[in-house]
Amino acid sequence: MTRRPVDVGVPERLYTVTGGRSRAVDDSFDLVTLIVAECAPSAGMPSEHIRILRLCRTPTAVVELSADLGMPVTVVRILLGDLLATGRVTARHPPPPAGGSFPLPDSALLKEVLVGLRNL
Repeated sequence: MTRRPVDVGVPERLYTVTGGRSRAVDDSFDLVTLIVAECAPSAGMPSEHIRILRLCRTPTAVVELSADLGMPVTVVRILLGDLLATGRVTARHPPPPAGGSFPLPDSALLKEVLVGLRNL
C-alpha cells in the first residue's frame, strides 16, 4: 500500500477541517490506540471522515492514520472524536502490561545511556 500524503498542512485548511477546534474533546486517543471503523462511509460525510473510515477497515493506530492522512496527530484526534461520538469508530486501547505498570529501567542503565548520549 502506497502512502500519499494529502496537502492539508496549510494552517487555514486544518482550521477548516477541525471546525476551528484546536483540541480534542476526548483525551482517550494516544498514539498507539487502534481505531476500527464500525460502518461504511455514507454520502454527505466530510471527506476526511470518509478517508478515516476507509483506512480503519482493519485496526489502525492513531499515529498511522496521521501519517496516511498527512495531518498532525492533534487534527486526527479531533476528527476521531467526532467519529467516536457518532459511533462510527471504536477505539481499542493496548492492554496494560502484566502487573499493571511498566517496569522502570535500572538507574545505572539510565546513567550509562546519558553518558553515551553526551559522548555523541
